[in-house]
Amino acid sequence: MSVSMKDVDPTFRGVGQKDGLEVWRIENFKPVTVPTSSHGKFYMGDSYIILKTTALKNGSFRHDIHYWLGKDTSQDEAGTAAILTVELDAALGGRAVQYREVQGSETEKLLSYFRPCIMPQPGGVASGFNHVEVNQQDHVTRLYVCQGKHVVHVTEVPFARSSLNHEDIFILDTKNKIFQFNGSNSCIQERAKALEVVQYIKDTFHEGKCEVAAVEDGKLMADAEAGEFWGLFGGFAPLPRKTSSVDNEDEKETVTKLLCFNQGTLEHISFESLEHELLETNKCYLLDCGAEMYVWMGRGTSLQERKGASEAAEKLLIDGNLKISNVAKVIEGFETIMFKSKFNKWPPTPDLKLSSEDGRGKVAALLRSQGLDVKGLMKAAPIEEEPQPYIDCTGNLQVWRVNGDGKTLLSHSDQSKLYTGDCYIFQYTYTGDDKEECLIGTWFGKKSIEEERTSAISLASKMVQAAKFQAVQARLYEGKEPIQFFVIFQSLQVFKGGLSSAYKNFISVNGIDDDTYVEAGLALFRIQGSGSENMQAIQVDAVSSSLNSSYCYILHDGSTVFTWTGNLTTSLDNDLVERQLDVIKPDLPSRSQKEGKETDQFWELLGGKSKYSNQKIGKEHESDPHLFSCILSKEDIFVLDCHSDLFVWVGQEVDAKLRSQAMDIGEKFLLHDFLMENLSQDTPIFIVTEGSEPQFFTRFFTWDSAKSLMHGSSYQRKLAIVKGGAAPSLDKPKRRTPAFSGRNTGQDKSQRTRSMSHSPERHRVRGRSPAFTAIASAFENPSTRNLSTPPPAVKKLFPKSGGSDLSKTTPKKLAISALTSAFEDPMKSTIPKSVKASPEAEKAIQEEGSMIGASENDPDDDEGGTIYPYERLITTSDDPAPDIDVTKREVYLSSGEFAEKFGMTRASFNNLPKWKQNRLKTDLQLF
Repeated sequence: MSVSMKDVDPTFRGVGQKDGLEVWRIENFKPVTVPTSSHGKFYMGDSYIILKTTALKNGSFRHDIHYWLGKDTSQDEAGTAAILTVELDAALGGRAVQYREVQGSETEKLLSYFRPCIMPQPGGVASGFNHVEVNQQDHVTRLYVCQGKHVVHVTEVPFARSSLNHEDIFILDTKNKIFQFNGSNSCIQERAKALEVVQYIKDTFHEGKCEVAAVEDGKLMADAEAGEFWGLFGGFAPLPRKTSSVDNEDEKETVTKLLCFNQGTLEHISFESLEHELLETNKCYLLDCGAEMYVWMGRGTSLQERKGASEAAEKLLIDGNLKISNVAKVIEGFETIMFKSKFNKWPPTPDLKLSSEDGRGKVAALLRSQGLDVKGLMKAAPIEEEPQPYIDCTGNLQVWRVNGDGKTLLSHSDQSKLYTGDCYIFQYTYTGDDKEECLIGTWFGKKSIEEERTSAISLASKMVQAAKFQAVQARLYEGKEPIQFFVIFQSLQVFKGGLSSAYKNFISVNGIDDDTYVEAGLALFRIQGSGSENMQAIQVDAVSSSLNSSYCYILHDGSTVFTWTGNLTTSLDNDLVERQLDVIKPDLPSRSQKEGKETDQFWELLGGKSKYSNQKIGKEHESDPHLFSCILSKEDIFVLDCHSDLFVWVGQEVDAKLRSQAMDIGEKFLLHDFLMENLSQDTPIFIVTEGSEPQFFTRFFTWDSAKSLMHGSSYQRKLAIVKGGAAPSLDKPKRRTPAFSGRNTGQDKSQRTRSMSHSPERHRVRGRSPAFTAIASAFENPSTRNLSTPPPAVKKLFPKSGGSDLSKTTPKKLAISALTSAFEDPMKSTIPKSVKASPEAEKAIQEEGSMIGASENDPDDDEGGTIYPYERLITTSDDPAPDIDVTKREVYLSSGEFAEKFGMTRASFNNLPKWKQNRLKTDLQLF
């Protein structure tokens, strides 16, 4: 579509450049900006245009345009609003969806912008209407009907008993009291949403000073508030059942019509089945579906043609006396899900991002040529950031391998070694913001059998049920794991084949070769990850086509070990290879191979050289859900689609039978592809129960955790607030005691991760256990260290305020002295794989650790603590500070230098998650 800025109203130039709402009212057939303070205030005699701009993570904007028509607006104003929305879309690049909204029949999308509701007021600028101001002293009693479970349609009805029924919620607004009448057939969700309208009326028209009463349908005069309510209607009388004269008409099958807008006229298109091929890119079409209408605009149409099609649709609604009120106008390539669903089959949408940005660029150029600010109209592609896990990675992990209908607990050393032919169940407990959190999940290998997958889900569901549904349940497939899974396991190895008896029997019966990993055999591993808390070794086919220039690999055959470094890898990738070698082949030397400089033996092991990729394996990126926690009512189940992950949220008041089907709901959502996103069936699914929401779920919301702690249903909660002005009682969060001892038993969280660096000049010494390294670090001279593993997180051997005075003989001193002899000879050659400390030494170190642990809280000031300059605390210092806790180098900085380096106070730093603390310290060379 070619755009000339002379065809666009000057008011629309430069709009839609920031997240939020912009509103215009039509005055004398021109758009006039409505101030932010008046957003949501509509008059029955006016027409409005509303622009909703949503900033996406990829740096671009999504736009939705609505034009709202009051019931008393003129036909000319309505037509003007329809045309102006087309101009607004053109100014935004020609890809926004446009919605026609009529008072009383607004779409849920529009109502969601103006919570809790839209309550139009009499008056308007057109046709001689005057805006009517609310006069508190001359209050008029009004009766409203409220409909909707998630958004509320509020309509004023005559103040008469005949307006009431058993199906709906009614609000009676009197001078001194607001009554909410709950029809006996109304649901809890509708009653709760209506209370939000009551609160709005109370605050808006009564300045928050009036009583609120709830009246239940069926309660007679015995209830004081019910008696008062019925007294306003002249006394109680039975209500008739709600009948609809149009029900039979609505049940009639509607005939879908397709009309083509051609040179100012509408032509009917005949078809046997509605197919996408009927739409031509250089034309505009009207799709009449009976209850709704769509205007489809091809990308090859001009601005004038699109305006003409919009006018034709408006004229058809009025002249044809159609009952359709809402119309959606869509642009080719940016159709809505509802529009696509009207066709028998809709092909995958081509990637139109380039052409769309090109059109947006042309608009920006035109605006710039007229001297207007176009900052933000063209967004540069943002730097892709490593996704954050939003989960504490220092918790306790337990893993089971599924065997038929049962499960086998894996040892600590084997729980991070998974096989692609098996299914696993993992349970991870960690410290949340105010309680112990629990994640129970299943992991399905790519070649695992269906019977064991079903068994794994059943066993995991029983574990969640045993935890009283306070645990999050996850269903994960190999190759589609979320970041949370990787940081939980930290160092993960995935091997070919399987160990379960069911898998062995399956491949035997079907004559499939057993390719289960053998330590002494030929194997190739792709190394990936983002650091020591997120690294994986994935076994791939041992052929050269499995290589990728963006990764590092480990290749072994018996005692022969190679590492291969792609040309597009980083120093971090090299570090990860060294770490994984310590797990896969800890006691064998390796030969390094650079891409392009491989030896013949390397290629021979891979069966010869062949072509391979240099593109990094793509990852699923989450979409931009923009939701608010107030829409989650405890009687419902909601699905949150983030594209890369799928969350099923279950309210506390959901029926037990329906609760048990939460996983099925998630799987059916993926199977039927309701949003036509072509989501993989292997997309991770998380089942989240109200009150146990993890941070990696709540981050998508404006979250108020106190809401899930309130007693009662959503209706009872809100009623207590509206009537009393205070929140109902809360359930105080309680810490749950972990049901098992995992990998972190008895270990300080700061000691969990093992820091490791690699340098070409250093000899890599593998096979050192964490316990050995922890003890050895106290005796080695940092300036002469020749190890691949710097001192890990250990307790200080001496308090901050004192030095290492060995002149005093203590039992502790004797124990430590006894240990030093173990290092004198080994340090001359290779340090042994592990050293078993004597019982006396272990006891002494435990006593020392407990003593230090009681006195090592980080000081908030510089008093009572040893202070060193930053240059002596960094890991690469030429003159390192002696006798310090290497896991807490930051505590030896002065308050001033701490604030200068970290950009925050110690208190703020200590409130950060551990992974974020470590990342900051790593950036500052303090970790």
